[in-house]
Amino acid sequence: MSKPINPTHDRTKTKAPYRALAVYAKPHTFTFIAVVLCALLGIAADLFQPYLVKEVIDDNLMIGKNDYHSLIMICLLYGGLSIGSMLFSYVQNNLLQFAGQSIVAKIRKDLFGHIFKQSMSYYDKTPSGSLITHVSSDTETLNQFFTQVLLSLVRDSMTLIFIIVMMYHLDPQLTLYSMIVIPIIILIAVSFRRYMRKTYQLSRTQLSQMVAFTAENLSGMHLIQAFHQEKEQMKRFTERNTSYFGANLREIRTNVLFNRSFDILGNLSVAFITWIGGIAVFDKAIEFGVLYAFITYIRQFFQPINNITQQWNTLQSTNVSMSRIWNIFAAQPEVKEKETAALIPLADVKGDIQFQHVHFGYQKDMAVIEDLNLHIAPGEMIGIVGTTGAGKSSLISLLCRFYDVQGGSIRIDGIDIRDVSHRDLHRTIGLVQQEPFLYGGSIIENVRMFDPSISREAVIAACQLVGADDMISRMKDGYDTRISERGSGLSAGERQLISFARIIVFEPKVLILDEATANLDSQTEQMIQSALHIVAEGRTTIVIAHRISTIMHANRIIVMSHGEIVEEGTHAELLALQGFYEQLYQHSQGTQSVSSADRDRLSSIG
Repeated sequence: MSKPINPTHDRTKTKAPYRALAVYAKPHTFTFIAVVLCALLGIAADLFQPYLVKEVIDDNLMIGKNDYHSLIMICLLYGGLSIGSMLFSYVQNNLLQFAGQSIVAKIRKDLFGHIFKQSMSYYDKTPSGSLITHVSSDTETLNQFFTQVLLSLVRDSMTLIFIIVMMYHLDPQLTLYSMIVIPIIILIAVSFRRYMRKTYQLSRTQLSQMVAFTAENLSGMHLIQAFHQEKEQMKRFTERNTSYFGANLREIRTNVLFNRSFDILGNLSVAFITWIGGIAVFDKAIEFGVLYAFITYIRQFFQPINNITQQWNTLQSTNVSMSRIWNIFAAQPEVKEKETAALIPLADVKGDIQFQHVHFGYQKDMAVIEDLNLHIAPGEMIGIVGTTGAGKSSLISLLCRFYDVQGGSIRIDGIDIRDVSHRDLHRTIGLVQQEPFLYGGSIIENVRMFDPSISREAVIAACQLVGADDMISRMKDGYDTRISERGSGLSAGERQLISFARIIVFEPKVLILDEATANLDSQTEQMIQSALHIVAEGRTTIVIAHRISTIMHANRIIVMSHGEIVEEGTHAELLALQGFYEQLYQHSQGTQSVSSADRDRLSSIG
């Protein structure tokens, strides 16, 4: 598999994205050369046609020569040039489309893969809707650059050069008069450029914000409907939509004003050349056919300029999109894998876990875990309890290396997890979260996570082991039943059983349950508990739970408060201490009336 391009990280250099884009375009060098050759031949065929008409007018019609043979030959040549121009344009467009689509597809693939490599802290700071915009909308803008802007730059730029050459060949003096407009063109382009860039930047930003807001609302639709927030969210969406609407109108107005300036300039130039050339014809300084060809060329002279200026907005959008895409490429994951990362055979892992003087905070000045020490023996099941904010989930995120410790170390079988490859670490640790994520697809693919090396028989055996087989067999297509995104057609218990079956299939040596039974009813929890005992057998197991009943039978229970371990022991030992754990247990059982002092004590735990 080819590796994605690693662009320069100096964001102050605006040329960096274009240099990186050139690296993507390099494998298609011969295709671009063919595009240029086709463009040259097509342009030559187009621009030679007015010259043929000039020959007919001056060498036949104006002098009364009735050479029908020559006229027929010129007509056939004219028709051949028209057909040739069409064929060369067809080949040119197809080649350019192929090269452009291939480059954009590669960029889109690398961008998607690069986003996957980012650490969890990146997703904490970057809205998912913004990333969706980059992968879809911004890459599509790059596609327009190759299929529209680049085509215009290549073909229209060469057309301008050819026209000037043909005009100079016809009459150097009229050509010099025509060139008077070039400084005016440059002045208009420079005057508009900076303002247009700001306009397109604003439009893109407003679109990104609207997409991010839409994605956020779609993911939280159940909450919106539960709290009747439809009107409020609609109001907020309308504000963003109105802002985007205004930015788009501003972009259109700027574009129209820019293009119409060139239209007026072109018409004035044609009128000027007609006046100057007409006088020259009356004075017999030039022939009428020359004037005809010259007026045709001057009209064609402004057509490519107009085409290029019409692509100016796309070019500006491309600049913005390229900068945003390469800003993502420039982002490096905070959690990095060492080039010499250890490769640990899964069969050799025992599951001995050590947290040694661990310090961590999502913000450097706000510690979530401070100087934590914890040893978990191979095959041991421990439960972790504590109120919200105690640091339970942070501890698990550090063990999975979603974040890196800022002090101390975490070791599995004596090896620092920072020295282990990400692949081996995540195959060693199996994580079951409160809301298991299911993909749109069949149940069997969701269990084996699209890994073809895992057989259908292994999936069925795993589902039978955790008690999911009966539920799946009742479905219309059994294991081939397709479920919607996030498994919305399944109950919370059914989704959790499928996640347990994943664990059986992938056979990790360390199992983590992060409040996996928090949203389940008592009956479903009993079913999940039975599956848990099966899955946890022979594995080091860490269970984070709000419900004390989930971890009562653990070998050891850890009570956390403010990132520290304040109590540990078995269920009976902790109750005998009559401390934090007893308060949590009594409160969870509903057998104790909690006083205001107790509430203060409980809140201090979190």
